[in-house]
Amino acid sequence: MTRILGVDPGLTRCGVGVIDSAAARAVSFVEVSVIRSATDAPLEQRLLTIRDGLNVVLDTFRPDVIAIERVFAQHNVRSVMGTAQVAGIALLLAAERGLAVALHTPSEVKAAVTGYGRADKKQVTAMVTAILKLDSPPKPADAADALALAICHAWRGGEVALEGETDAQRAWRTAVKASRS
Repeated sequence: MTRILGVDPGLTRCGVGVIDSAAARAVSFVEVSVIRSATDAPLEQRLLTIRDGLNVVLDTFRPDVIAIERVFAQHNVRSVMGTAQVAGIALLLAAERGLAVALHTPSEVKAAVTGYGRADKKQVTAMVTAILKLDSPPKPADAADALALAICHAWRGGEVALEGETDAQRAWRTAVKASRS
């Protein structure tokens, strides 16, 4: 069994979702939440709030791997900066704890969870709800996205091999790694 923490980095809302993954794509829900920082607080205080929240999640649920959304260039530079700063905090905390980290693009996550790389947030949320057999959809979308990141990593791997990985998953992971180099 592998415990995966998915992190959807955001400065105002940082989604965190924890799942357990077993062989044959079996995933089960553990926890989902959103770490919020006050928009009127100084940047350094907002980052501290996110760091403290992530530390609580890491201490409480003790994941084996962290799957983080890969930051990509957007039109809104201010938005991408906050996202990148929060992703950096998650990466740093993982390194401090010796945890494996995998980065997944939004389209990779959407394709893994819905079968379509351009799925909208509503479709992702519906599939996360169905896959994890949740009674109600995780809200806000940042929470569902964090769980989707964890599911994507469980099913597609990344830079880290998971326990019970199939030959097809291993081949896919190797092909992705080759395409990035």
